[in-house]
Amino acid sequence: MTELSEWDSFYLIVGGAAGALIGLQFVVMTLIASRPQRAGIEVGDAFATPTIVHFGVAFLMAAILRAPWKSVITVAVFLGLVGLAGIAYSAIVTRRMSTQTTYKPVFEDWLFHSILPLSGYAILAVSALAFSSYERRALFGVGGATLLLLFVGIHNAWDTVTYNVFVDNHGASRPESSDNPEEENAAEQNPDAREAEQK
Repeated sequence: MTELSEWDSFYLIVGGAAGALIGLQFVVMTLIASRPQRAGIEVGDAFATPTIVHFGVAFLMAAILRAPWKSVITVAVFLGLVGLAGIAYSAIVTRRMSTQTTYKPVFEDWLFHSILPLSGYAILAVSALAFSSYERRALFGVGGATLLLLFVGIHNAWDTVTYNVFVDNHGASRPESSDNPEEENAAEQNPDAREAEQK
């Protein structure tokens, strides 16, 4: 348990960052939700919700590893459960990404939404297995997995914001404005005139 106590500052920083980013993600999603064009819920399940989950797991890791445990075995059991649950959740997210039809994922999406999170949770599960025999190495594995999930969440949150602000916003079809505002207003008031002009 002496090794574990030396990680207090690390998890204080990581846990604080994860908690702040969870709150910020809620603010961002609220702002995006106020826009008129919104994607289906299947896109949120595949791309937005996992980001909150990764931040939440990083926050949970900080809480678990800073608790005053009496036994290393208890810590290993909790880490193993979180790792296995994360692996299962990553498989579900991968399936959701492949079945949703609103957005076609590119390689970067598969890397940051499927491959890297799955790797982080797998490292967590393996570190839990090695905890009793190789405590120091296992702690570095847990720390690396936690940081990986935190940075994956940061990337995915930023990716979501930039897509909704720059790509989706400018990609929305909008009629080209006329050079003459009076003509545009007249065309809007008289649809027959607009059809005749297009012919």
